[in-house]
Amino acid sequence: MTTRVWDYLPEYEKERVDIIDAVETVFESGQLVLGASVSSFESEFAGYHGGGHCTGVDNGTNAVKLGLEALGVGPGDEVITVSNTAAPTVVAIVGAGATPVFVDVQEDDYLMDTDLVAAAITPRTKALLPVHLYGQCVDMAPLRRLAGEHGLSILEDCAQSHGARHHGQLAGTMGDAAAFSFYPTKVLGAYGDGGAVLTRDENIDRALRRLRYYGMETVYYVTALPGHNSRLDEVQAEILRRKLRRLDEYIAGRNEIAERYAEGLADLTGPGGLVLPSVRPENDHVYYVYVVRHPRRDDIIERLQRYDIALNISYRWPVHTMTGFAHLGYATGSLPVTERLADEIFSLPMYPSLPRARQDQVIEALHEVLGSL
Repeated sequence: MTTRVWDYLPEYEKERVDIIDAVETVFESGQLVLGASVSSFESEFAGYHGGGHCTGVDNGTNAVKLGLEALGVGPGDEVITVSNTAAPTVVAIVGAGATPVFVDVQEDDYLMDTDLVAAAITPRTKALLPVHLYGQCVDMAPLRRLAGEHGLSILEDCAQSHGARHHGQLAGTMGDAAAFSFYPTKVLGAYGDGGAVLTRDENIDRALRRLRYYGMETVYYVTALPGHNSRLDEVQAEILRRKLRRLDEYIAGRNEIAERYAEGLADLTGPGGLVLPSVRPENDHVYYVYVVRHPRRDDIIERLQRYDIALNISYRWPVHTMTGFAHLGYATGSLPVTERLADEIFSLPMYPSLPRARQDQVIEALHEVLGSL
């Protein structure tokens, strides 16, 4: 049997009764759209983050897009972010009518190099969009300082960092607003698509609620455009309510697996060897994915297939190298660290219900494969 990078079936087997009850709760409620489950989840998710406002939306991409629009970002504006991210981050920027501007990432933790942001700011810059990638937070203090100096907004991309902390502060509580994805693979994942935007600003929240509902504040009356049909589904919201109560348990499980990987693979590190994740001392990592590096990445992945172990590459193609974004004008070599990482990084299987025997299989197979290179 193949060891997958992610698999929801073991978790579903354990939580099936609660998940089925969540579905029946919605079906028996008499309201299938923007009902009690969505409003309750919004309140509880905001509460998990210490208060403020939460607006549930249909997916993480629209969480970024609507978050930008609620912050006043639109045509003619620039948004500074990274190319080492999932393409939806950048698709959302373009969808809001803005132009993405990329800065490189750091070699050790793969996160935005905040030392490069100041030089990327122009009179057209409207927002900074740090991506808390792989389960670890970007250093936010320099970004908040720059935002204050230049009158910029900050939208945190928290799609991969539910429950992560930076200096003890939760991801999603350090900017003007924060976008979350609840795609099934996420640390807090639904059984389909879903997303949300957090903010402590009541005016931003009001704009978000209008944006997700056609531009309406009351039924059938559009008060302002743009407007979208981007509502979080009631069934997914109720499932997320149940799973939110177990979020800290999921995070603990991921950290336990990460510790076993770190211990079991330590002897494969060193010059020219496997590079394990680097965690900054001020960060609490939630390990959405467990990303390692090796200069012979492709050979390793090919050989591991013989062991029925499936790996993932997050991400093989930096966004600025994709043909869909060629119009942005980034030449090969313009983001050297990002491009080098794309040739070396890969993700090991990581989800809380990953059996210990499968973890051992991954560790043993990597020893055999790297020993044969």
